[in-house]
Amino acid sequence: MKRVYTAEVTATGGRTGHVKSNDGILDMPVRLPEGLGGNGGATNPEQLFAAGYAACFQSALMLVASKQKIRLDEKSTVTAHVGLDQFENAGYGLSVQLDVKIDGVDKEKAMELVEQAHQVCPYSVGTRGNIDVQLNVLN
Repeated sequence: MKRVYTAEVTATGGRTGHVKSNDGILDMPVRLPEGLGGNGGATNPEQLFAAGYAACFQSALMLVASKQKIRLDEKSTVTAHVGLDQFENAGYGLSVQLDVKIDGVDKEKAMELVEQAHQVCPYSVGTRGNIDVQLNVLN
């Protein structure tokens, strides 16, 4: 294995604190969402994970499509829904639903591309077996 990039972000204060990347590009408060009894008004770990997964999956989708000489429509999207789930034993975990909209490709081909992207996306590979990920193709 050859590492090609390392992201470095430091958090202080947990879910009611601050996150900052070593290059300063990411520098923002983190707050407990209103749905969990917080005041909201800032991002939260689930939103940050969803943003990363959606962007990474979209790139994987573009990669697998390009290898088949398919150019994805610019309006194609990946929307990640990341759930914070509480288990009966009072532990917590995440679940993910990816809604993928691919314009200009029939539904069968779109499903094939999504499945292939799920095999190569680093987020999908990293979460496999640990997080329930549902794939939905929207047309």
